[in-house]
Amino acid sequence: MNKISTKIALLLLTVSSCFTYSYAQKIAHISLDSLVTVMPETKIAKDVAANYLKSLDQEMLTMQTEFEAKYKDFLEKEATMSEPIKQNKQQDLQQLNKRIEDFRNQASQDYQHKYAELTAPIMEKAKKGIEAAAKEGGYKYVFDTSVGNVLYFEPSDDLFGAVKKKLDAMPAAVIPGAPNTTGGIKDPKTPVKPSPGPKTGGK
Repeated sequence: MNKISTKIALLLLTVSSCFTYSYAQKIAHISLDSLVTVMPETKIAKDVAANYLKSLDQEMLTMQTEFEAKYKDFLEKEATMSEPIKQNKQQDLQQLNKRIEDFRNQASQDYQHKYAELTAPIMEKAKKGIEAAAKEGGYKYVFDTSVGNVLYFEPSDDLFGAVKKKLDAMPAAVIPGAPNTTGGIKDPKTPVKPSPGPKTGGK
């Protein structure tokens, strides 16, 4: 009987320890979007992306200018063209118009891919900063409040300030196509212009 009582006591002690450990785990939260927005590398990435988009817009403008010139020439000379020449000109215009549409679609995809490539090192650095701050603070879970899918959680600590200090001490993220920069993070109150959209030039 004493052996049974001892086993029960040990079991209760183990269960109690598990519950105590579970409830003792620290949780925190941070807005990853806000953190990335105030990182100085983000401004650099946006500038590089804007220049890339500008080059795509310029190429699109060149193609559209070519199309408009050829179409204007076609309209001016259409009345004097033989039927075979007219059909040949019309086919050329259709092919050029298709190239423009194909380029517009591809340019949009290329811009999205380029922007993702530019921001990847920034996200990696931000996550390393969060991981370092979480480990230092003894946090077991960190919620990303910018995602918006956390409907409820117990009161937790905001890691923004702690992660900010970690990022200040880390080397700058290497942005493809951009000059090397110093690390650090800007004041969260500093306004930042939104990222340019994946548009291409028009008429």
